[in-house]
Formats: sequence, C-alpha cells, structure tokens
Amino acid sequence: MRTRNLNALRMFDAAARHLNFRLAAEELKLTQGAVAQQVRRLEAELGEVFFHRKARGLALTDIGRSYHAPVRRALAIIDEATRTLRPETARVTLSVTPSFAAKWLVPRLSRFEAAHPEIDLRTVASERIADFQPDGVDIAIRHGQPPFERGTHGTLLAPLDLCAVCSPGYAQSAAPIDRFEDFAAHRLIQDSHTFWETLFEHSGATARHRFMQFNQTSLAMDAAANGQGVALAPRLLVADEIASGKLVLLWRDAGPDRSGYHIVHPIAAKPNPARNAVIAWILSEAGGTDDGHPPR
Repeated sequence: MRTRNLNALRMFDAAARHLNFRLAAEELKLTQGAVAQQVRRLEAELGEVFFHRKARGLALTDIGRSYHAPVRRALAIIDEATRTLRPETARVTLSVTPSFAAKWLVPRLSRFEAAHPEIDLRTVASERIADFQPDGVDIAIRHGQPPFERGTHGTLLAPLDLCAVCSPGYAQSAAPIDRFEDFAAHRLIQDSHTFWETLFEHSGATARHRFMQFNQTSLAMDAAANGQGVALAPRLLVADEIASGKLVLLWRDAGPDRSGYHIVHPIAAKPNPARNAVIAWILSEAGGTDDGHPPR
C-alpha cells in the first residue's frame, strides 16, 4: 500500500479535532472546500468513511475515531522531530519611545541579532505608554520613576543624568559656560519634557532667547548636532554621539536623579527565557545591573 499524502492526513487530523471543516480550514489557512475535498479523497482511497456529515458539523465514525488516534500521534512525532531539528524562533515584543529606538536601540540591533539569532525581537516605537496585555508587549522601556503598574517588575536601566550638548562648531564659537546660569545667553533646544524650563525655574535665572521646541528628544539632539543651539538630553541617549564627536558635552546635571529609564515587564506565571535574555542583553549594553530580583 502506498504512503498516504501527509497534507491530506493533516487536514483529516484538523477536521477530526474540530469536527468542523470550516474551523479546520481556518487553522490550516486553507479554504473549507479544499479541506473537505482532501478528506473525501482520503476516504475514497482507503475505502472507508471517517465522518458523519451533519447540518451543524461532523461526527467521527468508529473507523474514523480509531484511525485518528494513531494519525494524531504520528503527526505529533513528526512535529516534535522538526522542532528538535529547527527550533521555533521565540518572539519578544519590546515597546520603546521613538527617541530611545533611534538613538540607543537601533544602532545596537545588529549585535543583538548576532548574540541571539534564535529570538525574533520586534520593536514598537511610540510615545504612547504600552498596555502590556492588550498590546501584546513583553517588555517596555519606561522613562519615569517607580512604582509602575501593579503586576509588573521594574529594573533601573539608567538614571536620567541630564547632559547639555551641542555641535563642535557651536562649542567653539559660543560664549563659555562656567555655571548653569550662563546658559541663559545661549540658543536652547528642548523636547516635550521641558527640562530647560524646569532647571531655569529652579535656578532663578531667565533664558534670554525663546526655546527651540521639539516633541521628541531625538529631534532636539539632531538640531543640536546641526549647530542650532544647546540641547538637554539624558546621558543614555547622547553618550554614543558624544563618544563619536558628533556632540560636545558642555554640562551635566549634578543634582539628584528623581527619574530615569526602567525596564518594565509583567510578572509572569512561568519563566520566559527569551524575554529574560532580551532584558539581560539590554542591561549589558547599557552597563546596567538588575536589582537582585530575577525576572519571572
């Protein structure tokens, strides 16, 4: 007897589990007619009837039930052998702000892929705070301060550590800065966090020029790199461009950090090795450390 067509056996298995050709077709991403036709062909080749066709679905015949059990076991063995040979790629969805994605994450993604080819890391860049369950997000990088929402675990990635930066050309031609109040004479660039306004308010000084305003930190940094003035941004985001010489560090906030970047994720009922690997990689790249509590 010749070997049965594997696709036909998979269609028979799906129909036997769902007792419905339509649901079997949806699982296999085929048309209902294609599944029904393959099952009829299998019945004809074997000379047996596997299903009672009813108005509201299917019912297995005794022959169909006895045939399905070993077919199901055989397909499971084949699937397990395939998974062992080529393990399925684990998928992790990471939510970040557009500025964090552009200035920190994207330049490092090739290193992540080299270190973890088995993980499909999907990045969602949005200013909107991700809602873990409905949005299907596994990890979020949050700019703020704990505590975060209940049922989540937060790990400090980096303190805020605000830095005033500008282009090399601007730094050469601008008036010297010996104290924070000296920034009042400069062209200042800020994002939606309005850090310049807050710092001037605390210092009692007043800026002489209107702030150049952007809604994203990355845009403020780009404006500074193009000689438009001085931007204020977290060190985590400007460190690479300072190291490359694209930006020049003029000043760092020596005050206490009340907020920073945190890695936040839901507390899972069982271990999630792929998610934990992503978290460990992010911490390693940023030079951060966990708080001693292993993620779950």
